[in-house]
Amino acid sequence: MTASAALLVPLLTGAPACAGPASDRKLQNVFTDAADEYHVPRSVLMGVSYLQSRWDSRPGTPSVAGGYGPMHLVDTRRAGSPAIAAGPSGAPARNTPGSRSEQPADLRRAALLIGAPAGQLRTDTAANVRGGAALLAAAQRQLGKPLSADPQEWWDAVARFSGTSDAASAATYANDVFSLIRQGAHRTTDAGEQVTLPASPRVRLRGTDTQKAHRPKEVECPPELACDWLGAPYVRTDDGSYGNHDLADRPRDQKIDYIVIHDTEAYLPSMLRTVQNPKEPSWHYSIRSSNGSVIQHVRVRDMAWHSGNQMVNARSIGIEHEGFLKQPDTWYTEQMYRTSARLVRYLAKKYDIPLDRQHILGHDNVPAPTASSIPGMHDDPGPFWDWRHYFDLLGAPLRATAAADSDMVTVLPDYATHKPEFTGCAKVGVPCAPHGSSAVRLRTEPDENAPLVQDPGRHPGGEASTEDVDDLGARVSAGQTFAVAGREGVWTAIWYQGQRAWFRNSRNHPTAVGASGRMVTPKAGLDEVPVYGRALPEKDAYPDGVPEQPESPLPYHFLAGQRYATQARLVGSHIDRSEFRAAPSPVVRGHEEWYEIQLGHRIAFVRASDVDVVESQGSGSPAGNAAPPRRQ
Repeated sequence: MTASAALLVPLLTGAPACAGPASDRKLQNVFTDAADEYHVPRSVLMGVSYLQSRWDSRPGTPSVAGGYGPMHLVDTRRAGSPAIAAGPSGAPARNTPGSRSEQPADLRRAALLIGAPAGQLRTDTAANVRGGAALLAAAQRQLGKPLSADPQEWWDAVARFSGTSDAASAATYANDVFSLIRQGAHRTTDAGEQVTLPASPRVRLRGTDTQKAHRPKEVECPPELACDWLGAPYVRTDDGSYGNHDLADRPRDQKIDYIVIHDTEAYLPSMLRTVQNPKEPSWHYSIRSSNGSVIQHVRVRDMAWHSGNQMVNARSIGIEHEGFLKQPDTWYTEQMYRTSARLVRYLAKKYDIPLDRQHILGHDNVPAPTASSIPGMHDDPGPFWDWRHYFDLLGAPLRATAAADSDMVTVLPDYATHKPEFTGCAKVGVPCAPHGSSAVRLRTEPDENAPLVQDPGRHPGGEASTEDVDDLGARVSAGQTFAVAGREGVWTAIWYQGQRAWFRNSRNHPTAVGASGRMVTPKAGLDEVPVYGRALPEKDAYPDGVPEQPESPLPYHFLAGQRYATQARLVGSHIDRSEFRAAPSPVVRGHEEWYEIQLGHRIAFVRASDVDVVESQGSGSPAGNAAPPRRQ
């Protein structure tokens, strides 16, 4: 696939780009000065900027929509990604839901309003913020409204600034801004600056008409989102197979347990062509990066082929996000995060899916169904997806649930300041530029120079884990919970794929927090229990004519004395996919129960009959031999 060089900007090595003449000025003061100059309430200016960019500058680097700076001002002459130039079918967009048919946040218009060269607004943070303030003031005048000091008077101007022609989406955007103003916000930006928006609890939101008169009947989506339908085909193919999903009757025939977060690793028009090809995979929803609009492809009741694990497919909803994991600043936009969180929150409530990291999975957390398939499993959305922010948007913030010395921990680095080294963003072996990350890297000993832990499934030849951005062999991710296996100074060990894995976790800069909950450990008398990538029915549960699925234990050792966190107990099941059917295939449901565990970066499953459940102590040292308080 081809793209303009401006839009394919991986995380290259080197220092951040210079922010121009205002680079030594505090962003907080920049907002104050621009608000005063153009008579815009500072809270409104900061709230809009947060929704546009979360106050990040990224000088000179555009988003997928061609937006620059903290105000995400769009340079229409430089925007040209197929991702924003095409509608659902890949044809030019014309009034598709959520499309930007007008662009109030126009960089060149903003440059004219403040009397500065357009190029300056791409690289100079202060000029960019001034341009955004000038556009807001111009929108307020066009609406015939005064440049009032009362934020409430600016609701319509903020809705117009959203840049969407869809009224409900514009209203949702404005209410998001004013909700942020009500609550206040604080964040460390990509430039390392601390920026604070004080709370204004008297600010009110506005009720909106969220009815979607033109929404296709197949769409299952919250009413405040711009959603469309582009169906995936369920047809026979010329090779005697069929595609590209299975008819089902969920949740009546199979409970939905998971929502899987993907990124496309391709432009959205290409993915939309893929999902219409019966010989390719499918997924339930696609979300556009530039404006967060949603396109549904498979009914939620049906089973899409998206995760690489049929058992997970049968129990999950797959959501693709337009983007490339090595280019998070370009593609992982705030609009996309917020739309995705709204959709997931809606689906989780409707289908009773817990909002935790053993049920809201990345594609990179889905287990391989068999040992041989481990190396081919996917690694998106990658280490730069901001899980902590995402769960804040879900209304289920990731946080400590026990004291710091608990026998369980939840991985929770500060995304903005936690910047582990990665390679391979632009070229294999070449360091990536420092970037905030949800990932925490694991070592064999409590020492920065110790080797990384080795993943015998991902590297079956015994190769060492690496710092490559695509290598999941030695890392965990924000929100995942593990049993503590030891502590030494500023280092914490967890049980990880059958071994102790160490990470730096100082009290001043914690990368994990205390957690409470349940763990499983092998029953007394068992030296080891097998772990699996799927929870299948027992042999006698399969009816005549349905092929029994062979078990394939994963190459990891769950030994006596070890513990793994669990947040789900389930019954094994299987859906036969051996033939094309006009009605849903029957679900083969067993009686034997399984526990889902956080085995490593990916989840796994163990038979309930093999393990005992252990409640977390909540604080203090781990009990017994499971997790000694200090390394011996």
